[in-house]
Amino acid sequence: MAIRVVFNPVCSSIGGDVKSENALRTLAEGFGGEVILPEAAGYESARRVWNQLIDRKPVAIARCRTRDDAVSALAVARDTGLEVAVRGGGHSFPGFSTTEGGLVLDLGPMKQIIVDVEQRTAKVGPGVRWGDLTAATAHHGLVPVGGHVADVGVAGLALGGGNGWFARVFGLACDNLVAADVLTASGEIVRASADEKQDLYWGLRGGGGNLGVVLEFTLRLHPVDRVLGGLVMHRLDDAAEVLRFLAQYGQSAPDEVNVAPAILAAPPAPFVPQELHGKPVLALATCYVGPISDGERELAPVRGFGKPFADLVEPTSFEVLQHMFDAQGQSTPYHMRSHLGGPITEELIEAVIDFGGRLSSPENGVLLLPMGGAVAGVAADATAFRHREASYCLEIGAAWSADDENPQRHIDWADQLWAATRSWATGVEVNHLADEGPEGVRRAYGDNYDRLAEIKRAWDPDNLFRLNQNVPPAVAN
Repeated sequence: MAIRVVFNPVCSSIGGDVKSENALRTLAEGFGGEVILPEAAGYESARRVWNQLIDRKPVAIARCRTRDDAVSALAVARDTGLEVAVRGGGHSFPGFSTTEGGLVLDLGPMKQIIVDVEQRTAKVGPGVRWGDLTAATAHHGLVPVGGHVADVGVAGLALGGGNGWFARVFGLACDNLVAADVLTASGEIVRASADEKQDLYWGLRGGGGNLGVVLEFTLRLHPVDRVLGGLVMHRLDDAAEVLRFLAQYGQSAPDEVNVAPAILAAPPAPFVPQELHGKPVLALATCYVGPISDGERELAPVRGFGKPFADLVEPTSFEVLQHMFDAQGQSTPYHMRSHLGGPITEELIEAVIDFGGRLSSPENGVLLLPMGGAVAGVAADATAFRHREASYCLEIGAAWSADDENPQRHIDWADQLWAATRSWATGVEVNHLADEGPEGVRRAYGDNYDRLAEIKRAWDPDNLFRLNQNVPPAVAN
């Protein structure tokens, strides 16, 4: 790929910072990818991120194709003092995938996937998305442990925790990180695993982007052929009764079962009664990992409870199931609020039905993603991800059209539901944390915060990697 770099000597995009300008010139001359500056034709599209609510203008975007590209680009940021944003899939809700006036390390082109069938692992580049990885491993009868949305990047999700379809049976995405090749703040590339750089390995599993740039993930794969999955849909009038049933059912369901209730606007689909099109309904996203006959038996109580108007559960592949929430991957203005919490309570039911019944936008949604099982089987201090005791992750997603004249009403809707459910919460997953400042970050890491800060001091003492849910380096005694 040709190098694209444009400088305007009259109106410098770097605001007259000669040192930075010269460093970027030098970077572009030996770069294997692209260095895109504000004067370049492709700059406007290159600077955009998935969340259209975020509108920032970096001084340059370094689209890295190789490890050497990433090393060189990071060196420029470190040596010039430019703020650095690391972009993998670019789905950071608060917009940490870009920067105002800094340098973006765009790792999107680094999409290599190498599947080791015998070891049941995959070596994955930081630009890979979960849908890409699932498609690559499906040919071998193997599945990765990722999230619910195919378009989300592997890097961000795995580093922050990663709750998905298989969480209860195989754990979080970070629990399936076998090893990582990490570009550190000093410019060195090191390998972290259970046998090497154990402190760094501990911090990578849930610590977000605080400790370095992961240039390759080695992820554990699992043999899964077919799953039983799909949606069971109820009218909102019946939602309270169904959620009370799930509160009981979820306490004794086997780990192979994953049932995620969601309140969303019903699509104009043939299986939805016409009078419900665009109206809030309760959808149960279900999945059973194991023999189909066992799944039919275990999911029968869920499918048979109440009066569902649609039952779309059937044997399918994980590759197909992972695309169920593709609508959430569409680029739009987006505001996320979230909690981790215990079992479903009457207070929680009342709040989600109240706000779910008055969605401020047809793109809004309220989801309860199950945890427990294998997630809870990992000790709270075994990884940086702390909240192993949680039963559910509450996701409150507000999305709307970019030309909406009153976006604040959607933000307020999400914030108010978040506040109404705060007493239920026990913590938050860093991946779903809004821009809530130091208090929010401490809420995410709980008792693991201090250890993560010590590791941060060892690997990034100057806080070069600060565009994230930031844990500043611990102060030396």
